[in-house]
Amino acid sequence: MKTIEGYHLIKPEDLTWRLSNLMKIPNADFLERTGSENMGARLWRMPPMSANTLHKHIRAEEFYFVLEGTGKLRVGEETLTVPKHGGVLVGPGQLRQVFNDTAEEVLWLIIGAPEEVELLPGAVNKPDMTLIYPTDPTQLPKELAGVEWPPKG
Repeated sequence: MKTIEGYHLIKPEDLTWRLSNLMKIPNADFLERTGSENMGARLWRMPPMSANTLHKHIRAEEFYFVLEGTGKLRVGEETLTVPKHGGVLVGPGQLRQVFNDTAEEVLWLIIGAPEEVELLPGAVNKPDMTLIYPTDPTQLPKELAGVEWPPKG
């Protein structure tokens, strides 16, 4: 993996927000324009009563940090409650899922390294997605039983 040279200043107006493919969670990639192949950093705005994908990583460690609200993170069979300005480091191979079972939006900063280069746009070698999604990635945690997410349409 190549490292960047110099530095990159990223201002809020430089961020582009989009909905994630599977779970339709608003997110903004901090490092997409920098060319970094070593680290990923993304903001995630978890709407009330929502969940991100249930997944794990091949090599990457991820650091989950709550900027606003109270976060919930499922790691394996355990549910962690993460207070504002609290964080959790999760190693590769651990099944994890960020979710929000409250009426308030929660803002997360999630940083991962090393970047899973197989998942970058234009990657020559594509990963075996069953390594990342060994089970249904759209399943919701028990705390969201009866909730329909992502929204239809």
